[in-house]
Amino acid sequence: MNLKELRIDSALKQKKGLHFILASIIIWSLVTILHLTGLPILTKNLYTFFITAPLMPLAFMISKIIHVDFQNKENPLTNLGVLFSLNQMIYLIIAMWIYPTIPDKMLMVIAIIFGAHLLPYSWLYLSKVYMVMALLIPIVALIVGLNYEPYVLGLVMIMIEVIFSMILIVEVKGLKKKIK
Repeated sequence: MNLKELRIDSALKQKKGLHFILASIIIWSLVTILHLTGLPILTKNLYTFFITAPLMPLAFMISKIIHVDFQNKENPLTNLGVLFSLNQMIYLIIAMWIYPTIPDKMLMVIAIIFGAHLLPYSWLYLSKVYMVMALLIPIVALIVGLNYEPYVLGLVMIMIEVIFSMILIVEVKGLKKKIK
């Protein structure tokens, strides 16, 4: 297979990462609920890190439900997708620094990191929505995060992720039609 065929294979078999975006809806919902509580902000931030930890197993379970080839071992670009995800982990060090330094803005920083890490997936999955979300999410997170309480940002992220998921479904269907 040539590079474009590998990218198409990855986009189809992994449904453009839909399982991870659906899992992130659950994660952002739990984070939002947490930030609605009366707990101290440092406690909320610590629990936020804990809540984000099960993203991978959650995405794996969702992949089984929506019939995604989670590992797609035949495609060498799968390793590239994993590398794109691991890149985000390095940036979480920034969020860890924000945690005690500017605790009210940690969730904003996490949202910005999340959004920005989507950019390379626009190339991998031949996806315009990843490109748009990689630009939109950090800007919206910055604006909302600077002006509203963290739970409002959580609600905004849930709405964005739901819309993102719906557009990804449309993109995958369009790609399937295009190939046939």
